Amino acid sequence: MRKALLLMTLIGATAHAQYTPSQANLDARRWFDSARFGMFIHWGAFSVLGDGEWVMNNRNIKVADYQRLQKIFDPVYFDAHEWVSLAKAAGMQYITLITRHHDGFSDWDTRASDWKITNTPWGKDAVRMIADECHKQGIKLFVYYSLLDWSRTDYPYETGRTGQGTGRTEKSNYAHYLQFMKDQLTELLTNYGEIAGVWFDGYWDQTAPEGAKDRTSKIDWKLDEIYALIHRLQPRALIGNNHHMTPFPGEDFQMFEQDLPGENKSGLDFQPISRLPLESCVTMNDSWGFNITDDKYKSSKELVTLLVRAAGYGANLLLNIGPLPNGLIQPEFQERLTQMGAFLKVYGPTIYGTKGGFLRPQPWGAMTQKGNHVYIHILGALPDTIPFTGKIKTVKEFATGTNVPYEYKDGHIAIHPARIDPMDEVVDVELK
Repeated sequence: MRKALLLMTLIGATAHAQYTPSQANLDARRWFDSARFGMFIHWGAFSVLGDGEWVMNNRNIKVADYQRLQKIFDPVYFDAHEWVSLAKAAGMQYITLITRHHDGFSDWDTRASDWKITNTPWGKDAVRMIADECHKQGIKLFVYYSLLDWSRTDYPYETGRTGQGTGRTEKSNYAHYLQFMKDQLTELLTNYGEIAGVWFDGYWDQTAPEGAKDRTSKIDWKLDEIYALIHRLQPRALIGNNHHMTPFPGEDFQMFEQDLPGENKSGLDFQPISRLPLESCVTMNDSWGFNITDDKYKSSKELVTLLVRAAGYGANLLLNIGPLPNGLIQPEFQERLTQMGAFLKVYGPTIYGTKGGFLRPQPWGAMTQKGNHVYIHILGALPDTIPFTGKIKTVKEFATGTNVPYEYKDGHIAIHPARIDPMDEVVDVELK
């Protein structure tokens, strides 16, 4: 087993040995590491069935039956301006848009497949419309792209962990499938203006489950070729891969699914935290794609807490919405995003451009830091004292600038703010 893991590591290292991040790429990493808040959008043909984005796999729907959705999907109320404006008003700095999920449906006018949104009754290119609006409003656009496909026969489904019940019988051909992905990625990276990054998913389909000691892929994905293509077409574009493993060479940020870095409450994220920029992707309810029976929405307080704790770990929060198949965004999503935007109008400087505090997030809250300012975010009941490092100049309420009484002794501080904002009370400690 150890030999297999070592061989995989050596192969990966050799494949990417020639890659050196460009200055533009390094600049983009620094921007990403300061952005702190983005919108994830799960939306496509799967939305029609109202049972999440995994419905094809979960119900073992045959390809021929599932592709009838192409004649039903008709998002007549889709408005790219409204979608992007909602993200901007919420204080989000970027959008990660599903362009092709595991069902293989393409949300743009791809030449590489007929299984696409422009062959629906609606007939429009959603990626084009979102990309144009993002560029207009100054929001960065990442494209989510699935390495896994439950519809195509050239994808090596025989060895995959999912998609076994979709009725495919032809022998797969990964070389053909690889070229298909390259063709699609080339379209996305040449026809839609600046793309801030590519968010890959599905690598795990060819590995043992998360937490297994040997997670060697059953196929050679040729990631070196895929990543080289992206770096050549848009050197600034960042690459992330949701494989739940230590980042591979050539990747620019590390993501954690339904979790904050290092917490692994979801049971998906066993990987150690890397030194790359970090991102936590989280749903507002329990579903990524539209699920008509899922009403387990997190409160605005819970979502602000996630954002603050993510920042306390030095990570971005990529918060998901799953719009309706007709193109409308549910009021539950809109209300919460509006409230988060109001929070960030006041406290944004304590989130954007910060790094994680010297104390990791605690049950009572979190710390962020920018320059000589340490921001103590009080999200729950404070203990009598908290560990603190540094020589203190002033202690003030961030929102009002009012001095906060405090005592400092033996590397611990006790603070006594006069008020507590129920969403997040932020105390600004300026260091000498």
